[in-house]
Amino acid sequence: MAQIKQVGIGRKSSGTIDGITYYVRGGVTYARSTPSMPASVYNTPEAKTRQAIFKMIQMHLKYHLRTIRQTFTPKGNGSPSNRYYSLNSKGLTAALTPLAELYAAGEDVTITDVEQAISDYAAEHPTSIKIASKSGYSEVYLTGPWPETITLNALSGDSTVIIIVNELGEQTTINADGTITTGTYSGNQNENQNQNGGDNSGGSGTDTGSGDNPGGGDTPSGNGDGGNEEGDQN
Repeated sequence: MAQIKQVGIGRKSSGTIDGITYYVRGGVTYARSTPSMPASVYNTPEAKTRQAIFKMIQMHLKYHLRTIRQTFTPKGNGSPSNRYYSLNSKGLTAALTPLAELYAAGEDVTITDVEQAISDYAAEHPTSIKIASKSGYSEVYLTGPWPETITLNALSGDSTVIIIVNELGEQTTINADGTITTGTYSGNQNENQNQNGGDNSGGSGTDTGSGDNPGGGDTPSGNGDGGNEEGDQN
């Protein structure tokens, strides 16, 4: 699929008109052509697997959004989660492909399953998924389950920043029929933080804007079949 160059048009507007989609990022409005593909393209087993991977990555991003906002410096007009996706899409895709195939075969998938698959992959490939890439600090890789704290060491000087990992404590399930349900998450080592009011996370507890919803401006946009990330290509 061809990537259309984004062009600023100078007005704050959004929506789709005559095959052109308008959206706002960083206070600037952009326009791009709206993809048009036959429905059959999305019904192949391969397409269903790609769509499932994208949904799972959205679940993963939503769950770790508060932490990602603190540990990633956005590129250009992008967001921290867009940067996380750009740097880690290859590793996340490899980690989630077996799980996506099970989902495509009719099995339900929970955030617990997603996190376990990513943790297992990271343990075997310890330099494939970055959990911190902040300007002025050394990068940090995931080497197993997400840690309770992430330590950022300055590239120059003695500055050290410790980020307390604080997630939403919400379990999301992609059902076999394509619907998504949510409930209480209790599947990883951060459970005690969530039960004890984990909003005290280095000042990020109140950071719950509309971007927490997948596709709401703070997670990669798209339908999962093209794997595109707008405005933040590595």
